[in-house]
Amino acid sequence: MDRFSLEGHAAIVTGASGGLGRHFALTLARAGAKVALAARRLNALADVAKEIAGFDGRAIPVTLDVTDPASVRKAVADAATELGPITVLVNNSGITVFKELFAHDESDWDGVIDTNLKGAWLMAQETARHMAGHGRGGSIVNVASILGLRPTIGVPAYLASKAGLIHLTHGLALELARYKIRVNALAPGYFATDINREFLEGAAGEALKKRIPQRRFGQLEDLDGALLLLASDAGRYMTGAVIPVDGGHLVSSV
Repeated sequence: MDRFSLEGHAAIVTGASGGLGRHFALTLARAGAKVALAARRLNALADVAKEIAGFDGRAIPVTLDVTDPASVRKAVADAATELGPITVLVNNSGITVFKELFAHDESDWDGVIDTNLKGAWLMAQETARHMAGHGRGGSIVNVASILGLRPTIGVPAYLASKAGLIHLTHGLALELARYKIRVNALAPGYFATDINREFLEGAAGEALKKRIPQRRFGQLEDLDGALLLLASDAGRYMTGAVIPVDGGHLVSSV
């Protein structure tokens, strides 16, 4: 459907060197967007850019540390210089620390909060400033998690960061609507990436799978429909929404 097309759009995807971010970048490029691939590891970004060029898409690597305001400003400016007005931001950069509660220290907490919440805020603010300036508006998609809506053990900073990101999404949507900027959140359930693959493939993962009504973990392409809905004109009347993509995990009673 044409309304899901991103032809004529330019996007920034943070954390694009692997995992969900890499997949999001490929999905946007296949939908027609020019994509700025942003992360700290430029060598990994070059591989993603090469893959996108293989199907005649356009992507550029951009060095980005989301916790550094100067890096954020430069990344947005560089992306706009190379690709034109940025109309889509996928705020995907994120980390986690898995430890028993009493083993967490202040550096664990600060690292997760600075990346997942402060970093998303800095990127959203700078990209929204750019979008407001060029007048076309745009779409910001914050990648949250079902763990921002439902707790588990061992990841207190991650829970707080994703819950905060969801409420930040609501506040940004309210404030930025006047600039024709929509802000929504994706809340993925459990998807196998390099960060969690070992856990999900073990005994604990098998037990977790039994709590998901669809009895499986997500495949990356299961996120494509929701991502394109929020990024494209197909979702033009949506802002402040949070879309779980979790196989029904949030509605499970176990």
